[in-house]
Amino acid sequence: MMRFIRPRLRKPLLRGIALLGIACAWVIGSRTWEPAIVIAIVAVGQTVYRYIWAGEDTDESALQGSRADERQKQVGLRARALSGSVALAAAYIGVVITLAVKRADAWPFAALLAVTGFAYLLGLSSYGSGEPGPEDEVTAGHQTRSPLSS
Repeated sequence: MMRFIRPRLRKPLLRGIALLGIACAWVIGSRTWEPAIVIAIVAVGQTVYRYIWAGEDTDESALQGSRADERQKQVGLRARALSGSVALAAAYIGVVITLAVKRADAWPFAALLAVTGFAYLLGLSSYGSGEPGPEDEVTAGHQTRSPLSS
């Protein structure tokens, strides 16, 4: 599906499309065009800027241009993990503060808390070590001998 889009353009284009989605939602929700036009101009400008940035020879540009090596991908993965942790903490703090001031509209925070918590559990089950593999069952409860010790 993405083969017809150059790898260097994929992430900048995806971010630009996301901003254009915000511009469209603005027009639908508020029926005013002026802020949406500004958002659309920013989306196009950021897409061009990020495309140019992705052509440079730095770690950040490699991440922007979808050509990162393992070390750079690990940095991106850790950054996403941190942002997920911050989102989870912010949702929890939002629920607690909203309920503390006796407001009944804590549902957006609760929904965000539920979604991020579910995503965390899904990630654990998808990427974690669920059932032991056959090599783990053979040595279960026994320490394997080192070939160096006799």
